[in-house]
Amino acid sequence: MIPSPHLKDCLTLYSLALCLLLFGYLFRRTKIKGFSMSNGIISLFCLGLFLLHPTAAWGLESPSPSFSEEQLQQGEAIAKKAFTATEQGNFGQAEAYWSELITAFPTNPALWSNRGNARVSQNKLAEAILDFNRAIELAPEATDPYLNRGTALEGQGKFSAAIEDYNRVLELDPKDAMAYNNRGNAEAGLGQWQEALQDYHKSTELAPAFAWAFANEALALYELHRTDEALRKMKNIARKYPLFPDVRAALTAILWTKGQQGEAESNWVAAVGMDHRYQDIDWVQKVRE
Repeated sequence: MIPSPHLKDCLTLYSLALCLLLFGYLFRRTKIKGFSMSNGIISLFCLGLFLLHPTAAWGLESPSPSFSEEQLQQGEAIAKKAFTATEQGNFGQAEAYWSELITAFPTNPALWSNRGNARVSQNKLAEAILDFNRAIELAPEATDPYLNRGTALEGQGKFSAAIEDYNRVLELDPKDAMAYNNRGNAEAGLGQWQEALQDYHKSTELAPAFAWAFANEALALYELHRTDEALRKMKNIARKYPLFPDVRAALTAILWTKGQQGEAESNWVAAVGMDHRYQDIDWVQKVRE
């Protein structure tokens, strides 16, 4: 749950302007940690957000009769620890747990996919892709490994390859809202904003509660110079999800470009109050983007 805001961290207009420059709302291209940031504030969401899909630890394979009940129970216990570590942001420990399970159950594709997720979260993208490859070899008709490999490929700037993986997901499950959203992200990485907009919109139709897809749709509209429409949608999202700091940050950028500095600063203060990392310029520039 996102904590309630504490609106006490006011920034001066100078600091606000500096942060906005770092967000990348100015029309330019930036490369940070291997991510190719396209023009505009889309870096706040589309290219900075990886939507990984965890897989139930035993979801893709029936337990082999060669495993004892005790072994299976031990495996379930370790899997629970792995998911708990992930929820706590301890991705290195989660990776260690998944590795332990892979040693014990090497033909379970879900374990390989989940370890790949843990590695993506640590920016170990090449290693993660190897894990996803193995999961796909073991379960070629499962969607999760393709979806998760796509996110890792995006992280490497291989947007066309990522799109191929998302296309495969949609072949297997045409109603996968996350695949449409992530394909939109990859298309945004290629500057294909119209295609991205269509995919984001499809994602919102399939998953009306998927706030990220709505935010990405608004940002794609902004990139297509449909600023008023983008602003209207972004404000609607902020009203529906008032404790969504990233939306507040995006609103700040859009409002600032429209010369509405007072309202922009108000949204920025809210974003910082909900997520204090936004007042850390280094985090904004090197991590959040």
